[in-house]
Amino acid sequence: MKRILPVAVLVAGLLVPAGPADAAVTYPGLAAAFDNAGTSPAGAPASANLDGSGHSLIAEDLTAAGWDRGRVVTVDGAPMRLPAAAPGTPDNVVADGQRIRDRFAGAALSFLVTSTGTATEGTGQLEYAGGHLQDFRLGAPDWFFGPTDRLTVAFPRWNTPAGPSAFSAKLYTVSVPLDPGVPVTAVTLPKTTSGGALHVFSIGTRPAAGPWTATWATATDDGLAAGPWTERTLRMVEHTSRGGSQVRIRLDNAYDPGPLVIGHATIAVRGAGAVPARTPVTLTFGGQREAALPAGGQAVSDPVPFAVPAGADLLVSLYLKGTVTNAPMHSVAVQDMYTTADGTGDHTADVAEFPSAGTFGFWTILSGIDVTGPGGTGTTVAFGDSITDGYLSTPNTNSRWPDFLARRLPGRAVVNEGISGNRILQDAFSGVPDGRTAGVSALARLNHDLISRPGVRTAIVLEGINDINSGASAADVIAGLKEIAAELHAARIRVLAGTLTPIKGCTCSSDAHLAARDEVNAFIRDNGGVFDGWADFDAAIRNPADPEAMLAGYDSGDHLHPGDAGYRAMAAAVPLDRL
Repeated sequence: MKRILPVAVLVAGLLVPAGPADAAVTYPGLAAAFDNAGTSPAGAPASANLDGSGHSLIAEDLTAAGWDRGRVVTVDGAPMRLPAAAPGTPDNVVADGQRIRDRFAGAALSFLVTSTGTATEGTGQLEYAGGHLQDFRLGAPDWFFGPTDRLTVAFPRWNTPAGPSAFSAKLYTVSVPLDPGVPVTAVTLPKTTSGGALHVFSIGTRPAAGPWTATWATATDDGLAAGPWTERTLRMVEHTSRGGSQVRIRLDNAYDPGPLVIGHATIAVRGAGAVPARTPVTLTFGGQREAALPAGGQAVSDPVPFAVPAGADLLVSLYLKGTVTNAPMHSVAVQDMYTTADGTGDHTADVAEFPSAGTFGFWTILSGIDVTGPGGTGTTVAFGDSITDGYLSTPNTNSRWPDFLARRLPGRAVVNEGISGNRILQDAFSGVPDGRTAGVSALARLNHDLISRPGVRTAIVLEGINDINSGASAADVIAGLKEIAAELHAARIRVLAGTLTPIKGCTCSSDAHLAARDEVNAFIRDNGGVFDGWADFDAAIRNPADPEAMLAGYDSGDHLHPGDAGYRAMAAAVPLDRL
């Protein structure tokens, strides 16, 4: 299976001696290299020409999505400043070997890009202050025909020579892992050879994790929560893995076509139900109580001193200012959350008097909680499908296998990035509130949900059974797992693969599916160094008398998902010395 990935991967390691690319024209910053006007006012389409055929982005649509010119938008943890150029003037550079002098230091370099004409990619080069070079691949799908699974933001129209037309125009973000501790002093953009044009709008740096680790996180799937919600407060429950002495939260507006505003956010240790143990603490964003999230953008709160207990419930409350039409969410929380009624306003600081008007069963907008303080080294991310998501575990008891694993690792951080229905190779992304929850493919969400999390040391990947049950071959699943391992290793993350659990008796299984599962598991157990180890989840919960089936005491009843006891047994199968 040959696939061209619109993502950056490290292809040539670190090379010496260093020196600038011989034929590159050097510019003092990206904006100095801009040579293409890609954005026009709706009423002046002729002032820009992104694709060479008279089409362009529409300035008014960018503003409506919160992508105002000159604004800093954070994507996958990397703040990127949008071009400040006026509509109709150059706001991007067509990559053709230009050398950009600047200083970038952090965990990864992020590029805001799109392609016109066809999906386009090429090899660029980074120059480090320490005297070495790093080659990287940079590419993006076509801005109009490209897939939605990897998009950062989609605008509802493009400008044609005749004026606006309802065709979605997409921008993408690509991240390149950096050599830690050494700043980059110049970036040479790729010379592309595919016949299309690769447009670069911005370059930003994802900061190094520093003292921060994630104590709780969740993955945004594609099931947008249907509003409208007006002037209400959501109070959501999150179970910590490790404790800390400082805290910050992460907000994410991924896949939402419009901006939203959080008017006030607080955090508290949970007492019982929606009642905190003590008065919630206000969180700020750049010193401001309010956080405005553009479509596809993120926000991280300022650090505050806060005693976060390990293995305890927190309450994060978000006041939705104005009207929120749709909001991104994690659909299967297996946890009750609390909401006020529309029009009741800001109740984030309430204690016993929180006016709950009902409960709901998903996380929305909130994507992570980070802590600092004494503790173990690095975060372990459980990355998978519904079996990692804890589907059919007992609600409100934190009985997913990553929860049980966290209890085996006191003082260490374990976060759950499972999405029910998720597949390695395909997605069910729709971008509308249609009830589907499978999210974008594991390959497409790898950077957003895993690599960009702070302090990640190890990933435990349990993916592939939904691909098999949907007709994918074992060879394709194995190829996808190899791609995941390669991307994680490029980001200096250890990778453990989980063997696929038994499926005999499930309505979704067949003899061909059973055979494919066995083939994938054989590869995982003897992978030739592709992974840093494996967790034999299959052996942990199968029936010794019938190895294709789950042991009855571990089965939730659908012969696909374990129950609480099965999830506990899976966690016990993780080799702690490989984390």
